[in-house]
Amino acid sequence: MLEVLKRPVVVTTNINLNIVALTGVGLLSRLWHLSYPRAVVFDEVYYGQYISFYMNRVFFLDDSGPPFGHMLLALGGYLGGFDGNFLWNRIGAEYTSNVPVWALRLLPALAGALSVPMAYQIVVELRFSHCTAMGAALLLLIENALVTQSRLMLLESPLIFFNLLAVLSYLKFFNCQKHRPFSLPWWFWLMLTGVACACAVGIKYMGIFTYLLVLGVAAVHAWHLIGDQTLSNVLVLYHLLARAVALLVTPVTLYLLFFYIHLTLLCRSGPHDQIMSSAFQASLEGGLARITQGQPLEVAFGSQVTLRNIFGKPLPCWLHSHQNTYPIIYENGRGSSHQQQVTCYPFKDVNNWWVVKDPGRHQLVVSNPPRPVRHGDVVQLVHGMTTRFLNTHDVAAPLSPHAQEVSCYVDYNISVPAQNLWRLDIVNRQSDRDTWKTILSAVRFVHLNTSAVLKLSGAHLPDWGFRQLEVVGEKLSRGHHESMAWNVEEHRYGTSECGLGPAPVCPRGQALLRATGLRVARNSGSVPALMELCLPGQEQRDRELELHAPTQSASWPDSRNCSLSALFQWRMLTLRGEDAEHKYSSTPLEWVTLDTSIAYWLHPRTSAQIHLVGNIVIWASASLATATYVLLFLWYLLRRRRDVHDLPEDVWLHWVLAGTLCTGGWALNYLPFFLMERHLFSTLVVAWYSVACHVSNKLRPLTYGDSSLTPGELLALRWRDSWDILIRKS
Repeated sequence: MLEVLKRPVVVTTNINLNIVALTGVGLLSRLWHLSYPRAVVFDEVYYGQYISFYMNRVFFLDDSGPPFGHMLLALGGYLGGFDGNFLWNRIGAEYTSNVPVWALRLLPALAGALSVPMAYQIVVELRFSHCTAMGAALLLLIENALVTQSRLMLLESPLIFFNLLAVLSYLKFFNCQKHRPFSLPWWFWLMLTGVACACAVGIKYMGIFTYLLVLGVAAVHAWHLIGDQTLSNVLVLYHLLARAVALLVTPVTLYLLFFYIHLTLLCRSGPHDQIMSSAFQASLEGGLARITQGQPLEVAFGSQVTLRNIFGKPLPCWLHSHQNTYPIIYENGRGSSHQQQVTCYPFKDVNNWWVVKDPGRHQLVVSNPPRPVRHGDVVQLVHGMTTRFLNTHDVAAPLSPHAQEVSCYVDYNISVPAQNLWRLDIVNRQSDRDTWKTILSAVRFVHLNTSAVLKLSGAHLPDWGFRQLEVVGEKLSRGHHESMAWNVEEHRYGTSECGLGPAPVCPRGQALLRATGLRVARNSGSVPALMELCLPGQEQRDRELELHAPTQSASWPDSRNCSLSALFQWRMLTLRGEDAEHKYSSTPLEWVTLDTSIAYWLHPRTSAQIHLVGNIVIWASASLATATYVLLFLWYLLRRRRDVHDLPEDVWLHWVLAGTLCTGGWALNYLPFFLMERHLFSTLVVAWYSVACHVSNKLRPLTYGDSSLTPGELLALRWRDSWDILIRKS
C-alpha cells in the first residue's frame, strides 16, 4: 500500500488535434457576433412564440413537429433568464432588453459547431484517411446555408447534429463489435445511437429518415450476425436483445418521455386548448378548469349540459341549435322538414346548452335527491334557449343525403309526429349500470324510433346554416366512429323551469354569461328566457376529486399519462395545415440547383441582409459525387453478378457501407419530398466533396449580414436571377 502511495498518479490520454482545431474553428464561425442582428430573423418569429409559452408554462400545440426541439430552444431562454415577455409579431422587430438573444441562439450554434468535428469522425470511422476526413469537415465548416441556420433560433442545426450523432454512434458501436462486444464502450455507443435517433425524431419528423437508415443498416448487420457459425445460439440471442432494447425500446421510451415532460411543464390554459379533449382542458389552470370547477360529476335528469363532439374534426364543436329553420327547398331541389336547425358550433355559446329530460316526467329540474342517468336509459334533450326537443326522422340530411336530418321539433299541426326519444350508450363504460359522468363519459345518443346515432358529419352548412357544421343521424349498420361520441363539458343542476316565451335573460344567467365568456350567437334571433344555470346546492367534494383525478399528473409510467401523450401526438399528426401555398415553398429540384434563396433579414436602414443560400460549388459537387457513386455502384454490381470481382471482398463491403450511410442517407432525407405536396426550403443536403472556400467567402456578407453593400456589390452576388437579393432604392 505504501509503495502505491509513493508513486505519482499519471493519466495518459491521446488528443486528436484535428478534432480540437475543427471544434475551435467551428465555434468561432458559429458564435462570432451571435447576438447580431438583435432583431427577429425569419422563423425566429415562429419559434419564439413557443419559447414564451414555455417560460410562462402556457399549453400549446405545434403541428410542425414533436416538442423536444422547442424544449431545447426554451432551455436556452431559461438559462439566459428570459421571462417570456416579448411580442413575436413580425420579422425584423427589435428585441427588447429583457430578451437574451445570445442565450436563445446559443444551443443551435453549439449544435452547428459540433457538427463539424463530428463529420470528421464519421469519415474516420468509415476508414477513410484523415486527410479525406479533414476535407469533409472543412466543407461542412464553410457551407453558407449551414452557417446561416446554425446562428439563428431554428431547429435545423440541432436536427443535423443528432442525425450525425446517430450515424457516428452506430459506426463506433459497429467497430467495437469486431473486437470488444458487450464491453462498456460497446454498450455506450449502442445506447447513444438509440438516444440520438430519439432526439432527431423528437426535434422534427424528418429525423425518422435517419432513424430508418440506422435501423436498416443494423438489421443487415444483425442478419449477418445470425449466420455467424462461430457464435452460440445464446450469444446471438443476447446480441439481438441488446440491439432491440437500444434501437427500439429506448427511442420509443424517450420519444414518449418528451411528450410527458412537455405536458408536465405546460400546466396553464393556452390558445390551443380546444384541440384537446375536455378532460385534458379541465386539467389546465384557467380556461375550462375555471368554468368546470365545482360542477356535479354525475349527470342527472334535469341536468343542464353542453355536449362536445369527441372527434373534434374538422373543428372542436358543441351541439347547438337556434331559432332558424332548415330551408323548405335546398339548392339541389331536395326538400326538408322545415324544422329548427341543429348544428355543431365551434364556439362557446348560450345556444349550446341542453336539458336532459326524463320522458316520463314533465319537470325540467333536478329532483332531490338527484336521479343519475345510466347507460341504456331513454332521455329527451331539450334545447335550453328555445325549449324544443332534439328530434330526428326519416328525412334526408341537407348535405349528407344517406343520413337522417337532425332538428329541434316544431309542431306545425301537420302529420309529422315528434320523434324525440334517445337511448344513452356510454361507450367507455365499465359495466352496464355505469352512470353518465361529466367530462369522463363518452356517450352515444341512439334514436329509439330509427336506431340512428347522433353524429357530426363535419360538412359546413351553406349560408342559411351560418357555415356551422352539419349534425346528422347515422344508421348503426355503418359502424361506430368517434364522430358519434359526445361528452358533457359544462354541467349544472337546474333548479327552475326554463321560460317558454321571449323574456330578458335572468340575472343569474347574465352572471353566468359574464363568468364563462359565453355569448349569444348572432344568428339566434330574439332570445327567450335563459334557463337558470345554478350552481349545485350541495357539496360534492368527493365527486370533484374523482372528476379531476384522471387529468392530474401521476408518477411515470402511468397508463393514463401514456394515453394522454398518445392523444397529444394524434392531435399533432391530424391537425389540418394551411391549404394555401406557402410563400417560400419550392420544389426538391430547386434545392439541388439552388434556384431558390430566402431573404431572412434586412437591416432597417442599410443594405445589410441575411439570406439562406447554399455554397454553389459544394452543392454542385455533392450532386455530381452522388450520381458518380450510384453509377459506379451499379457498374460494380453488374460485374460482380458476372463473377468479375474488381474489388476485394473486404474493400467492396467497406465501400458499400460508406455509400449506404452517405448516399443512402442523402436519398432518404431528400427523395421523400417528391411525394409531399408542400415543400419548404429547409432540408440541407450534407455535401462533402469539393473545395469551396472562395465561394464561401464571397457569400459571407449574406451569411452573417454584418456588411452594408453597395447596389453594385449586391447585384454581383445575384448569381441566379431567381435569387431575391434585396436592393434599396436610393
